[in-house]
Amino acid sequence: MERANMACSEGCQSSFNQGPLWDMHIEDSPILATAIHQGHGLSQQAQHNSALTNASRLREEDPFTGTWAEIAPSRIVVNRSRFDLDLNRDRLRAVYRQPEHAWGLDLWHEPPTRAQVLANMHLYNAFYSTLESLLGLMEQRWGYFVVLDIHSYNHRRGGMQAPVDDPLHNPEINIGTGTLSNRAMWEPLLAEFMQDLRQFDFNGRMLDVRENQKFQGGEMARWIHSRFPFAACVISIEVKKFFMDEWTGLKDEALFQQIGQALSATLPSLFRHLASMQEQRPME
Repeated sequence: MERANMACSEGCQSSFNQGPLWDMHIEDSPILATAIHQGHGLSQQAQHNSALTNASRLREEDPFTGTWAEIAPSRIVVNRSRFDLDLNRDRLRAVYRQPEHAWGLDLWHEPPTRAQVLANMHLYNAFYSTLESLLGLMEQRWGYFVVLDIHSYNHRRGGMQAPVDDPLHNPEINIGTGTLSNRAMWEPLLAEFMQDLRQFDFNGRMLDVRENQKFQGGEMARWIHSRFPFAACVISIEVKKFFMDEWTGLKDEALFQQIGQALSATLPSLFRHLASMQEQRPME
């Protein structure tokens, strides 16, 4: 694969008032990182129709995850807010229409029009078409590949002064593997990935890392595993927002950087496992 810096095509920029729907940087690597809920931008139509404040949207988005995606040689960072188009839900639910679709929030002054929904479906299809082409090239080049699907999640939903949600059910890092097609094949890689995270020296302690405790992976992970059942391992990483104030949007820079270092520390073993799998791949 040729080294390249790529953004989305002209078509996916047409109704977006803050640049391209996504940014993509691709190098010759079997590891891709994504931050598909990083975005905060809205199309002009959604911006005029939104009943939410910027702060309310930001609270449910995954700010700063695009920076963590930079640990990987190849990465995709989505710039559009999930409140305009959620690429981690299936096509029928990708545009939030009612409060029950989005944490009970009052979303719109008027329901999105059919034309607006169809325009978003065009962008949704464009994203997944681009992703399928990219992953197809990675499969052809490497045989096997890993996608680090990076997110963050709230744990103080009761309000700024409310107690945090019970840590027993809210790990600092949740590893979602529930959509994986062939778990046994990827077990050694996943076990060492989680071990690397747990063994990272995080301010003199270990991070609380658990698998499928709170999230098992969303639509993008399911879709990738359905298209590439033997080649793909999507690791859906949900970082609890203990590194930031989810109500003000302000982050603790030191904690944020350390989490990035912990994620980066997993890459050597991922590359090693992928290289070993490639060597053992049957010759065509």
